[in-house]
Amino acid sequence: MLLSQVDTPSYVIDEAKLISNLEIIDTVQREAGCKILLAQKAFSNFCVYPLIGKYLAGTTASGLYEARLGKEEMGKENHVFAPAYKQGDMDELTQICDHIIFNSLGQLKKYKKQCLKAGVSIGIRVNPECSTQEGHAIYDPCASGSRLGITLANLEKGIREDTTILDGVDGIHFHTLCEQNADDLETTLNVVIAKFGHYFDKFSWINMGGGHHISRDDYDVNLLIKLIKHVKDTYKLDVYLEPGEAIALNAGYFVTEVLDIVDNDIKTLILDGSAACHMPDVLEMPYRPPLRDSGKWGEKPFEYRLSSYTCLAGDIIGDYSFDREIKIGDRLIFEDMAIYSMVKNNTFNGIPLPSIYLLKQDGSYQLIKKFGYDDFKNRLS
Repeated sequence: MLLSQVDTPSYVIDEAKLISNLEIIDTVQREAGCKILLAQKAFSNFCVYPLIGKYLAGTTASGLYEARLGKEEMGKENHVFAPAYKQGDMDELTQICDHIIFNSLGQLKKYKKQCLKAGVSIGIRVNPECSTQEGHAIYDPCASGSRLGITLANLEKGIREDTTILDGVDGIHFHTLCEQNADDLETTLNVVIAKFGHYFDKFSWINMGGGHHISRDDYDVNLLIKLIKHVKDTYKLDVYLEPGEAIALNAGYFVTEVLDIVDNDIKTLILDGSAACHMPDVLEMPYRPPLRDSGKWGEKPFEYRLSSYTCLAGDIIGDYSFDREIKIGDRLIFEDMAIYSMVKNNTFNGIPLPSIYLLKQDGSYQLIKKFGYDDFKNRLS
């Protein structure tokens, strides 16, 4: 990768790696007979939607604007789930979406007639109350008190109050995983079947949500295929999955330049990249992003803390070590930066948004977007 060809800071989407991920995912679709959707909340770079659309069945959205983007830029199946919908949004969603999934029986009652009139396939999201995550409670939809999904108790209560509540509902949806393997899906699916399986004969499809790290090297693709086939054969349901990360996993980079070096007991590299602005999950999860040609603190002879030129004292990317001394003007490349970083970035402190490049299969670079002052100013008033 010729780093001198791109501005800093910038995101670079790796077309070859993206295709490699999509080919793995397409294998699951073909062998299991399911449909897989792009979860746009993780990756919304529509410049590659035509490429992604060659492999996937469509897109899924978490709100109106994502749904519009999927409709306009991929134009295939278009699904949406949100914890609640505004009436104005629903008026448009029923015109552009194939599936609309509801988070509560109250929302289902409010909008069911409108969806049926528009010919939209209706789903409900359930909460199996089965947590398989460790260490990331912020991303656990089954955490105690979660607002996401209808519990079995609340579903049964709703049916007792209105025996027709599920009339017109085509599908059941659950989403409980985050960066997990097929064994956790198996655990969750067994609970979903045990709790909600007696309702499956009312439905024509099941959506197993996202969080499936299908394109990760150690992912058990064969088990995933087995689970999907079991549901299809046993319950005669069409199966959807909607991963986000798996589509663009390890298919993006973040390129940044060293602006200064500060030595106050710890040598700190001041970068034109920022955790707070350009990779917010570093602070939210938190996690330490992979950095090319580096090691953990103490692993290599030259140690540095990586920070930013924002005013936030805690805008720390992490502590790294290198085989060589790092100098002002050097460029560093963070890996696995396609997912969530670009969709979550911001202009805190008036820091510019990074440019976006596409690294083509032939090794050439295509500048997709360069942002400027107007992008900062126009989101304010």
